[in-house]
Amino acid sequence: MKLNLASVALALALPAAMYGQDSIAAPVTPAADGGVQNALTSSASKSKRFNDWAVSAGGGAAIMKTGSLNSIRDKKLIGWTGYFSIDKALTHAFGLKLQYDKGETRQGDVSTKDHVPGLGGRTQYDAISLLGDLNFSNLFRRVDSRSAYRWALHGYVGAGTLAYRSYLQEPGQKYNQSLTKEVKPFKFNSFFAQLGGGLKYKLTNSIDLEGRLMWLISGDDQFDGSRGDYINPAKINQNDVMTGTLGLTYNIGKHQSHLFWHDPLQEIYYKLDIAESRNQDIQVCKKGDADNDGVCDDWDRELNTPAGARVDGSGRALDTDLDGVIDLYDKCVTVPGPASNNGCPIDGSGNFGGQGNGSGKNQVATEVSRKLEGIEFDLNSDRILSSNREILNSAVNYINSSNTGTRYTVVGTTDTRGKAQYNKVLSQRRANNVKSYLIRNGVSASKLNAIGRGKSDLKYPECNPASKCPEWKNRANRRVYFQQR
Repeated sequence: MKLNLASVALALALPAAMYGQDSIAAPVTPAADGGVQNALTSSASKSKRFNDWAVSAGGGAAIMKTGSLNSIRDKKLIGWTGYFSIDKALTHAFGLKLQYDKGETRQGDVSTKDHVPGLGGRTQYDAISLLGDLNFSNLFRRVDSRSAYRWALHGYVGAGTLAYRSYLQEPGQKYNQSLTKEVKPFKFNSFFAQLGGGLKYKLTNSIDLEGRLMWLISGDDQFDGSRGDYINPAKINQNDVMTGTLGLTYNIGKHQSHLFWHDPLQEIYYKLDIAESRNQDIQVCKKGDADNDGVCDDWDRELNTPAGARVDGSGRALDTDLDGVIDLYDKCVTVPGPASNNGCPIDGSGNFGGQGNGSGKNQVATEVSRKLEGIEFDLNSDRILSSNREILNSAVNYINSSNTGTRYTVVGTTDTRGKAQYNKVLSQRRANNVKSYLIRNGVSASKLNAIGRGKSDLKYPECNPASKCPEWKNRANRRVYFQQR
């Protein structure tokens, strides 16, 4: 049994020990050009500055605390115990231990090793357990404490498999001792629980000294060796062992700090120190902005934009009505017209807007178009937004002040999402709603006509499909505007 369980423990421990190397390291050195970011991220999950594997071993005393036979009677009978574990720190406050325990307890009125008559018991045990390790000192460490600490309180709890042999020496004139029970490891009745605490002291960056008190709960009424009439009914299933040990922990790895001794705010302090010690200017617009349009030449698609012209995100001068005359020089920004007329349309008599007969009509149409430039709609909606009513009310005044014979077409459009037929109907509803609003507020119905053009009349034609443009451009395509007839 001893050789078998020890072999299993060694087989489980060796792979963990071989893998138990320090986390991937990134040297903490002054950063070169652009190295602030590298320095600030040097403590990321793939570049830690601490170790998180360790091995522990120790030994000490063991007593049968409870049971029909116990170690604390008239004569104090002290046994021995030892442990070896592979330790993995998962966070600064919690880790796991794969631990192997071995020991022997003596209990009863006499010690069986003295070979004297009397009632006595002896238990030899081997155990493998998985323990959770809670670092209370790091868990409750003051957030404003920046000093290193050397003492740490740990709590342990876990379960595993327990193999043992218990013996009983019955009272009589002659020394005698016989096997009471033997339990093999990894059997249904071999499971046990273990809990306790330890106080660690940091001797060096690699070595810790620890004193432990542990409680091994067997749950077996013959673990102490008692049987038959020697079993106390009040002590059934209460055969537990208390151990006190002194041991060492070796922190595996080449970093100076182990995760359990690692200040949880150390990384923040480190990053702040790096940020404070370096003052690196970030260069924007390496190639400059030759035309001073606010768009860097690195991504400016029009490097000779005229001074004062409004531009889009790519640095191109805006041409709202797409008539080939940029808004800077366009006298009718929202109504297409030839460059020869400064971007304004030509009226029905062939006169240019602003010249000769009909100039008043074009003047009104231009002003109304400017006012209606912001009439936009939510996606898949024909509802007039309350924010646009003031603009529509201004349009009512413009139209009513125009010549009696002037007619206007209310044009509705959509963006490029959805099917063409659906968008055609939706744009017609938008135009009808605006027309109805104007009529309700005093415009003669004979002056207005409504038409929906769907997605065939885009303010921003480059937004086809819609995914090629930001949402503000798609929203601008969902509009209603005026055309003078």
